[in-house]
Amino acid sequence: MLSPVPLPLQIATGFLIALTIGLTGVGGGTITVPVLVLFMGVAAAPAVGTALAFSALVKVPAALVYLRQGKIDFGVLRWTLLGGVPGVVAGGFLLGALEEAGLRNVVLVVVGVTIAVTAVFNLLRLRREPDARPPQRDRRRVLPWLTLPIGLEVGLSSAGAGALGTLVLLYFTPLTAAQVVGTDLAFGFVLSVVGGGLHLGLGHTDPALFFRLVAGGIPGAIVGARLATVLPTRTLRIALLVWLVFLGTQLLYRGVDALSAAPVHPW
Repeated sequence: MLSPVPLPLQIATGFLIALTIGLTGVGGGTITVPVLVLFMGVAAAPAVGTALAFSALVKVPAALVYLRQGKIDFGVLRWTLLGGVPGVVAGGFLLGALEEAGLRNVVLVVVGVTIAVTAVFNLLRLRREPDARPPQRDRRRVLPWLTLPIGLEVGLSSAGAGALGTLVLLYFTPLTAAQVVGTDLAFGFVLSVVGGGLHLGLGHTDPALFFRLVAGGIPGAIVGARLATVLPTRTLRIALLVWLVFLGTQLLYRGVDALSAAPVHPW
């Protein structure tokens, strides 16, 4: 299942995606899926599986930094994973069922909506200062019920863990801003590993494309992390998120257009 895009451009795409992630902090799945579908001609299901595997890899350096700094709350992380892991597994199998039923355009619609909504959530987050919120009561026991649908979204579209997970942690735990970021990053990493492994087993990945993205993604992540210290990342993030809203709506439009064009079978 090779992409029609030439090999050098596939490597360059991995570099640019990882560079953007390093610069803006926007999740890997949110960026990768629309790029693979709209610009590289990859079908929705393998795009989701490949994006999850790629997202897990590019999150490793940042996760190690937060782990070394002690900014990951493993107690809260366990509660998020109680709902998130079953959710991502259910989402992966649901995506497989839709593919087997020939409902690929429905997958496009779901992915497009998720990408656009996730980008909007991230834009709204930029208007808030996490440290300025009043102290929150520790309500971690409700986290599994909130992270279950987040995991479902991740399994279906590879997007949602970053923006939605952060909001849940902000309003239902007393974690500091840095702990929220670190714990949510670890949450997204685990979901990407589990979801990516499941999609690999279901055949929803393009291994050749994945390794080419990785070949460009590793140096891209390093360069992005270095540039993030000198470039206005807030401005870059806003521009990227607006672009992702556009890409998400394009995926949605493509899916809806294909569904409306499908022949109607009389009962």
